[in-house]
Amino acid sequence: MTTAPSTTSAASDVDKAEVAQRGSLRDGAFGSATGLVCRECGATRPLGPHYACDDCFGPLEVDYDFGTVTREQIESGPRNIWRYKALLPVPDDIESSPNTEPGFTRLLEARNLAAELGLTRLWVKDDSTNPTNSFKDRVVACALSAATELGAKVFACPSTGNLANAVAAAGARAGIRTVVFIPSNLETPKQVNSAVFTDNLVAVEGNYDDVNKLASEIAGEEDGWAFVNVNVRPFYAEGSKTLGYEIAEQLGWRLPDQIVIPVASGSQLTKVHKAFKELIDLGLVEDKPYKVFGAQAQGCNPVATAFAEGHDAIRPVKPDTIAKSLAIGNPADGIYVLDIARATGGAVEQVSDDEIRDAIVLLARTEGIFTETAGGTTLAVLKKLVETGQLDPDLETVFINTGHGLKTLDAVSGRVGPAATIAPTYDAFVASGLA
Repeated sequence: MTTAPSTTSAASDVDKAEVAQRGSLRDGAFGSATGLVCRECGATRPLGPHYACDDCFGPLEVDYDFGTVTREQIESGPRNIWRYKALLPVPDDIESSPNTEPGFTRLLEARNLAAELGLTRLWVKDDSTNPTNSFKDRVVACALSAATELGAKVFACPSTGNLANAVAAAGARAGIRTVVFIPSNLETPKQVNSAVFTDNLVAVEGNYDDVNKLASEIAGEEDGWAFVNVNVRPFYAEGSKTLGYEIAEQLGWRLPDQIVIPVASGSQLTKVHKAFKELIDLGLVEDKPYKVFGAQAQGCNPVATAFAEGHDAIRPVKPDTIAKSLAIGNPADGIYVLDIARATGGAVEQVSDDEIRDAIVLLARTEGIFTETAGGTTLAVLKKLVETGQLDPDLETVFINTGHGLKTLDAVSGRVGPAATIAPTYDAFVASGLA
């Protein structure tokens, strides 16, 4: 069993915060959410800043009583994630709260790339067009709503980069103080993208797991701090469901046959799967089999390794890869990724840094999409899955691009550049062989 970080002091502070805040929670603060439930033992807790089960220390997630939700109701909503507010732990008036309004990003049919890979029908869900150019804007919007309803004074996170960007921007938009923690060796563009939104960017010596440990300690000691992926993690994680909702809606209210998703903590993959199940249960899409595949880099491959070796436990690793946004050596949702991949007939694969670089260029030159290293990992894994026969080329497939390549320029800067440097004359142009 994978457990969320927890300490005795953290638990006591959480309980104090709950007592202080329970009376101030307004009706409908968390929409149709009814409570928190442990994913391991099924124990329940009231809605609040809780992330670990009191009984078994398993991770908590949001439970709902959705009632009736229709396609027409969803389609009449705004063109962002709040069109799905009835399926999220947010109030009905969420649109009136200052936020970055992420989501409803494009789903593109990748015909050129499909032809290159030998696939019949391929789609890319391109989340690089979100407000801070990554899918993290989705999860942060849900976390911000929870933090606001709980009366938090500080909006914070440990991050591998994209989350720091999203938290800093969302906090600025909402007028709440933000503090974001990152590994000190993070790519410079991601550092700048956070620092431009907040004065409180903290670089920590160590990898993401060190940063996350520090954040958990701070969350246990400081009152009024909402760490999006620690003490309000159950609400934060629900934002990833909107990727699944959008894919289904944009496909004409149907599910794809196969989907390839990057794996860092593993939360995105588990929540997309949860979204598909919710849509089926609500009668919004036809119930059908689908396969879920996870993508990791060889330099941070604990889930892919466990899958390949047939293990149920995740052995933590020390990350060493250009895919820093996926560099979580001890993924909180890793065991659940394994469960979903196996149950759906999918897999979790890994690729090298060179394969990641090649895939970044391939996507750019076939579909005009510049992806960061996480998207490069996902596409490289998709390619490998086709080549090894693990993915059926005749079935409709979706892969998720989670961020923009301008954030990870160093990954490909040595592979692309001018085809020639010439004098400003026609003869020089002809001599270059480009005519």
